[in-house]
Amino acid sequence: MALTDVKVRQTKPTEKPVKISDSNGLYLLVKPNGSKLWRYKYRMADATGTIRENVYAIGEYPTLSLSEARAERDRARELVKAGRHPSQVRRSEKANQIAENANTFQAVALEWLEKKKASWKPYTYYQASKAIQNNAFPAFGSTPLREVTPAMLLEMLQKMEKRGAETLAIQVRQWCSAVFRYGVATLRADFDPAYALKGALHRPPVNHSRALTVEDIADLKAKLDKYGGNRSTIIAIRLLMYCFTRSAELRKAGWDEFDIVRAEWRIPADRMKMARLHVVPLSRQAIELLNELRRLTGAGDLLFPNQRRPNESMSITTINRALTHMGYSTGAVTGHDFRATASTLLHENGFTALAIERQLAHVERNQVKAAYNHAEYMEERRQMMQWWADYIDAIQPKEIPNVGQAALA
Repeated sequence: MALTDVKVRQTKPTEKPVKISDSNGLYLLVKPNGSKLWRYKYRMADATGTIRENVYAIGEYPTLSLSEARAERDRARELVKAGRHPSQVRRSEKANQIAENANTFQAVALEWLEKKKASWKPYTYYQASKAIQNNAFPAFGSTPLREVTPAMLLEMLQKMEKRGAETLAIQVRQWCSAVFRYGVATLRADFDPAYALKGALHRPPVNHSRALTVEDIADLKAKLDKYGGNRSTIIAIRLLMYCFTRSAELRKAGWDEFDIVRAEWRIPADRMKMARLHVVPLSRQAIELLNELRRLTGAGDLLFPNQRRPNESMSITTINRALTHMGYSTGAVTGHDFRATASTLLHENGFTALAIERQLAHVERNQVKAAYNHAEYMEERRQMMQWWADYIDAIQPKEIPNVGQAALA
């Protein structure tokens, strides 16, 4: 007679183990210590062809109910019909699951990044690894690769969009897609869930940098003078005006890159877009700002540490947010505009294109020019950088109302 839930629940232990049959080989083993174990008895031929009786341990009551035990019994019966021992199949499935759990998105992504490191430029590797670590790992890094869904990816990417990192979100989707394709190629993923999100993100219009006019510079200097925000942010903007490097090169700068005695800032190749050491001659004005900044942040490694996470650099959006606080509409003036401004005005004032392009750290396509030793431009570049700082200082700020105090994260 088949078992019932009531009978299973009410059966008491005795001095000896008791077997209570259900149907199709399923029975309940009640042990003297009170434990109730589900077992499935079946027959199968061994390697010699001899039919032998086997017992498959399904689980324990009440962790597995009667209906759940029957369902597992039915699954085991199908395996037996196919000539497979249920216990062996379960051990194999457990081993596979352990392997799957080890193949998390984070583990596979780090493996993929390591393989790309040799062929990528240091700047590209740093950018990709940092973006994946900061965005994808917290969202689903510990999830087995096969279990990451498009919905998980979309949630992560939408969070990036909301904080204004639309362009980076598009890049992160592409990098994640490459990780999944690598997983498919190495038999650790079945498909690329990031592919389904292609086109799901809004690509912001390209904001090409523009050269500021003398009037624009006068207006900006006036707003900087009135701005009541974080002093290190103001210094960062002024250093960008004087040095016209890329914003990222300044934000992530370390104190060990600066030689005040030689008046040089030597940016290592692994932080440069073109993966080549770049030397920035420092004007007197830049050195004065650096000396002031050292009193504010010189105890640490970074010129511009993040206020919330001191071991990391200033946020990618801090400078542009400061400009917005000063009254500029989004994108009206950006940190990158100072490069276009310097290029335009230095050309107009007679400095050679070779010196300007070298100072902008642009790649020279003409191999003859590229082979020219950059040190032979250094004296002209030193004079040019001091002239540029003096030129900026000579522009008189406009009279504008007080911008007021602005808190900046």
